[in-house]
Amino acid sequence: MEDPPRLVASDIDGTLLRDDRTLSPRTAAVLARIAAAGTPVVLVTGRPIRWLPMVYEQLAAPLPAICANGAVVYDPDADQVLRADPLAPELLAEVARRLRAEVPGVSLAVEIVDSRQMRHEVHYPLRWDADLDAIRAVESPEELLAAPAVKLLARAGEQDPDVFVRVVAGALEGLAEATHSSYSGLIEISAAGVTKAAGLAWYAERLGVDERDVVAFGDMPNDVPMLAWAGRAVAVANAHPAVREIAPEVTGPNTEDGVAAYLEKVFELD
Repeated sequence: MEDPPRLVASDIDGTLLRDDRTLSPRTAAVLARIAAAGTPVVLVTGRPIRWLPMVYEQLAAPLPAICANGAVVYDPDADQVLRADPLAPELLAEVARRLRAEVPGVSLAVEIVDSRQMRHEVHYPLRWDADLDAIRAVESPEELLAAPAVKLLARAGEQDPDVFVRVVAGALEGLAEATHSSYSGLIEISAAGVTKAAGLAWYAERLGVDERDVVAFGDMPNDVPMLAWAGRAVAVANAHPAVREIAPEVTGPNTEDGVAAYLEKVFELD
C-alpha cells in the first residue's frame, strides 16, 4: 500500500467548504485528527488573511495558510507572515497601464499589507466585505498603486472568466500571473512566478517535505499549478473542467465532504 502523504494541502472555497461557506463537522474532525497525529495540514487559498477567521472559527485549531494565491505564507499561531511576494508599485503601474489599454472600463483593486487591507477604485464593484474597516476606496490611480500589493484584482462588468483571463494573461505575458477562482468575472493577478504551487513548494521545503509526498485538493483554475506540482493531485467532483483535466484523482464534491472522504481512506481513519 502507498505510504500516506507527509503534507496535506487544500484549497478552501469550493473544496473544503460547502456552498454556504460552512465547514462540515466531519471535515473539521478529519483535519484535526490528521494534524494531531503529526501530519501537517496547510490551507492554500486565494483568500486574503482577513478572510481566514471565518474559517478558523469552524476548525478545532487554526491551520497555517498560503494566501493570495501563493503570495503570502501565514502562521496563525503567531499571527505572523512568514513570506510575502508582492507586486512592487512600479510593476503595478505597468500592469495597470496594460490592462487599461487592453480592457476598456476595467476596474481595479489591490490587496495590501500582506492582504490585511484592500484598496479599490471608486467604481470597483465590491461583492463581499464592503463594510469592513480594512476596505477603502481611493480617489486617484496613483494612490491605488502606491503600496506593494500581494494581489491585483480586475473586473470589467459581466465577463466569461475563462475568456477574460486569457485576455488579461495575454496583455500581461511575461510581466505577471493571471488566474481566476470564481464564475463572476473576477481576475486575480500576482507577480510573475507567484502561484499556489510556488507558495506551497516554499512551505513544503521549509518542512523538509518532498513534492512527491504532498497531497493537494482543489476545484478552480487558480489551483491548477498546485495540483500539477503535488505528488498526489485530487480534484473535487464539482471542479472546473481545467482542474478535472489535470488531476489524476477525483473525490466527492465539496457538498458531500469529498476531501474528508479521501483523507479518511488514505490515512485509514475510522
